[in-house]
Amino acid sequence: MADLPSNVHISQHPCLVAKLSQLRSQGTSARDVKSLIHEITLIVGCEALGKSLGTTPGPMDKTPLGYEFQTAKLEPEAISLVPILRSGLGMTLLPNPVPVHHLGLYREPISLQPVEYYNNLPNHIAGSGSGGAAVSSLAIVLDPVIATGGTCAAAISTLRQWGVKRIVVVSVLGALPGVKAVAAEWPEGVEIWLAGVDEELTDRGMLKPGLGDIGDRLFLTIGK
Repeated sequence: MADLPSNVHISQHPCLVAKLSQLRSQGTSARDVKSLIHEITLIVGCEALGKSLGTTPGPMDKTPLGYEFQTAKLEPEAISLVPILRSGLGMTLLPNPVPVHHLGLYREPISLQPVEYYNNLPNHIAGSGSGGAAVSSLAIVLDPVIATGGTCAAAISTLRQWGVKRIVVVSVLGALPGVKAVAAEWPEGVEIWLAGVDEELTDRGMLKPGLGDIGDRLFLTIGK
């Protein structure tokens, strides 16, 4: 899309087109929804982190045939994953364990404004007590759907207050107005990577045609 901000990246991977189509279908089972979210996250995440991360040489190791080789590891950067509860829990990423900090946010159904109900960032605000040493330099926000953008923008604001230097948002699908709102929250510090973008939102703040409520589809709470 020509009118997207420069810090928004839409993958052109052909496998994502097919997987996103499967995910949109109302006939896709919860088990397949979970698998598709995982697979799409890996593809989008590989593209995103390929631009954001580097590697450094690790110790020498041996293959099962006894040949020596030089291992590689992610650059020694303080990285954390920040899944947005609850649907972000379905997104998995990175080959090595890193700290996972959960943010719980939901949209108030009338105003559609974000409400934070859970935050386990260490010592929340940078510089309070011994908190400065625990702050990640790169936070990877996992948020499957960006609708109005309020929830993701609130997460970015919270992480920025915490003291992160860069944020990469990995998402499956976004609505154009919401994606623009998120991109404008901190243009110089945030990169947004998605598998696709829908043009419209319904009057209830849902993407059109969208994916439905991913949290409900993942956790079988449809009709709650």
